[in-house]
Amino acid sequence: MPPTDLILLHAPSVYDFRKKAILYGPVSDVVPSTQVFEMYPIGFMTILGHLQRHGSSVRIINVALRMLRNRHFDVERQIRGLKPQAFGLDLHWLVHAQGSLALAEIIKRYHPDIPIIFGGLSASYYHEELIRYPQVDYILRGDSTEEPLRQLLEAIKTGHSPDQIPNLTWKQGDQVRSNPLSHSPVNLDDVTFDYRTVMRATLRYIDFWGHLPFNEWLNYPIVCALSCRGCLHNCVTCGGSSFAYGHITGHKQPTFRSPKRLAKDIGLAARHMQAPTIVLGDILQAGEEYAEQFLAGLKAENIRNHVAVEFFSPPPRPLLERVAEAVPRFNIQISPESHDETIRKRFGRPYDNAALEGMIADALDVGCQRLDVFFMIGLPGQTPQSVRETIRYCRMLLERFGHDHPGWLHPYISPLAPFLDPGSRAFEDPEKYGYRRLFRTLEEHRRALLAPSWKYTLNYETKWMSRDDIVQSTYEAAFELNRLKTEFGLQPQKITAQIEQRIEIERMLLQKIDAILATYDDPAEQERHITELLHNFNGVGPHTLCNEHEMKWPVRFLRFNLFHILQGLWSRSS
Repeated sequence: MPPTDLILLHAPSVYDFRKKAILYGPVSDVVPSTQVFEMYPIGFMTILGHLQRHGSSVRIINVALRMLRNRHFDVERQIRGLKPQAFGLDLHWLVHAQGSLALAEIIKRYHPDIPIIFGGLSASYYHEELIRYPQVDYILRGDSTEEPLRQLLEAIKTGHSPDQIPNLTWKQGDQVRSNPLSHSPVNLDDVTFDYRTVMRATLRYIDFWGHLPFNEWLNYPIVCALSCRGCLHNCVTCGGSSFAYGHITGHKQPTFRSPKRLAKDIGLAARHMQAPTIVLGDILQAGEEYAEQFLAGLKAENIRNHVAVEFFSPPPRPLLERVAEAVPRFNIQISPESHDETIRKRFGRPYDNAALEGMIADALDVGCQRLDVFFMIGLPGQTPQSVRETIRYCRMLLERFGHDHPGWLHPYISPLAPFLDPGSRAFEDPEKYGYRRLFRTLEEHRRALLAPSWKYTLNYETKWMSRDDIVQSTYEAAFELNRLKTEFGLQPQKITAQIEQRIEIERMLLQKIDAILATYDDPAEQERHITELLHNFNGVGPHTLCNEHEMKWPVRFLRFNLFHILQGLWSRSS
């Protein structure tokens, strides 16, 4: 195996998920990954590209995916055989608090002299607590740490002090030091969003599965194009909001990829993969001129794959017309969160239903191929009755837009789970927004991830909904919405029946877990009985809230252009 400067490892949310009995619940039903969140952050690819460009060798090992695909995969055996200059682990999403620290502990046990570097938004937020774990040596704070990481890797290789490296929290003997949070790029144009870098690393290390982004990627190789880091908006529970980013990363405004480069990113990916692309971030955040330039560039790329764009508020019809001109096969995602305009505004989405429905009508009229509408449970001011009314609103939308165009409009509903994001306004000032925060520290969240069911992992309740209300409303809403989807031709009755069966099983298991916890005081006894209960139930598996295939945009039969891939592997440009 060739020598490696840095190995980036992605852990499952719970390290012992193959052994530990946990009812994970519907915490990942509206994202591509499973309940162990095996999808590594896009920052792995940008780090890989930046460090490779500067002469460093980098390998990715998706430990979560390897464990998920093979119940007998020996993590410790693989760790023992690795000898890089440094290990890097992501703690971007707080749901990885337990798994990433457990994996770091194993690494430190076998390689006590090799430094372990953490990064990501949650690592940045909790850096003062995280650095005190013995298995953690360095934390790079912020959201664009490709260059500080290069400097840190160079310092590790040469033995120089890291005291001048920006954004770094580190240990000097028994002392913790935090260097200034001074690295804050003005744009994303120096970042490499090139999937060929991952392909090259796959060949170099002969490690196909270790570099895959998530479990279903070969069947559904969705491409992410990042328009920005940060956000102009302030949704109350979002750890990526303007408020949260300002406190965690020091950014007062989002940093954008130039519109021309963003279009080139999508074009490059489309030449290698005949798969859908989602543009992350509302292209209107940087203004209409930015959006127009991006769409002009996208039109020049002559994209034939499906491209999904997300909007944080309903866009004007002329912009939708430009999207239709730029991409023949375009889809839209929007998240009004609630049918109730007051709740929606309270959450941070100040537009009314007339604007939403007008946008849906315009999108259909200009040729949008599919529109996904996302609602959420666990909002300020939301009650169980309000959740039921949201499902009634979904019926109205399907009656209005789905009868004549079956399969076009797809509504979804999911819980805010498992956590309020650290750094969000609701997390920092829960009482103001009607939340009761149940866990505060990193360690509390790490332990919560080991709870026997997703109800006990939730780090919040609201004034209007208890944990039990949130859980029961989630299952009730899923039950009703799936019946609507069968009625309006979005999924066959067979699939709905399977989802209903899984909902009933999970409800029954939750009741029995509650009974076990109420009956036995000894944690060992509780775990033994819960393990017996869940022995024949696979907690990592089919979705509960929706058909997992419903969320997938169309891909072509031949998903990869092998000629262009092979050509690109030996070329630094296209």
